[in-house]
Amino acid sequence: MRKQLRLSGSGGQGVITAAIILAEAAVDEGKEAVQSQSYGPEARGGASKSEVIIDDAPIYHPHVQVPDLVLALTQKAADKYYHDLNPAGLLVLDTQLVPEVPDFPHVVRIPFTQLAVEQCGRKLFTNIVALGALVRLTGIVEYETIKKAVAHRVPPATVEKNMQALQVGWDAAAK
Repeated sequence: MRKQLRLSGSGGQGVITAAIILAEAAVDEGKEAVQSQSYGPEARGGASKSEVIIDDAPIYHPHVQVPDLVLALTQKAADKYYHDLNPAGLLVLDTQLVPEVPDFPHVVRIPFTQLAVEQCGRKLFTNIVALGALVRLTGIVEYETIKKAVAHRVPPATVEKNMQALQVGWDAAAK
């Protein structure tokens, strides 16, 4: 049941945090998981990607080779990181920030940033909105497990808003 996921965007959008939370949720369910990341030299605004491999069996190679899913929260990330996506895989894009949809057969567009601002009050929650959607789209971990992982990883004062963001993403992926 190996799944390889690549979450990408720009520095400051929280794709690394989202990937760490996803990997932790998988481990909490007894699965094997590895997470890696890379980003540009800029603290915010530079290219950023984080990859997660989740499997029921041991993982011997810790880097994604052919992703089953690519999340892109910016146009630059979409253009740069979808090319090696499994042809049967899923490309998930932020509707507003990726106006030019790459030519790929399986695309889901969700306005993650807009939903974070309008329903959670700040774009800071974009990554958790996207995480909720990814969990629903893939079924890679249970919703209750991802909720626990989010609550464990985010600052205590933001748990309630992050739970709201997770639910917003979960609901958006159902449409």
